Amino acid sequence: MIQPRIDTLLGQVDSNYAAVIVAAKRARQINSYYHNLGEGTFDEFPPPMVDTPSKNYLTIALEEVAGGKLSYRYR
Repeated sequence: MIQPRIDTLLGQVDSNYAAVIVAAKRARQINSYYHNLGEGTFDEFPPPMVDTPSKNYLTIALEEVAGGKLSYRYR
């Protein structure tokens, strides 16, 4: 089962599509952050903004969306 639930996410974003796009981009940023930790070049990628026991980057990103930690805008 996916956590957090989709109805929790929809309180923070406009649509399912927006939730997927925002979470996917943030998951890639988190992946890059952890990948660059050993090199010491993590300036451009922010660390995770929620405390979670999960090690899955997409789950961390979804928890950030549900917690209102991310903002986005359409171009």
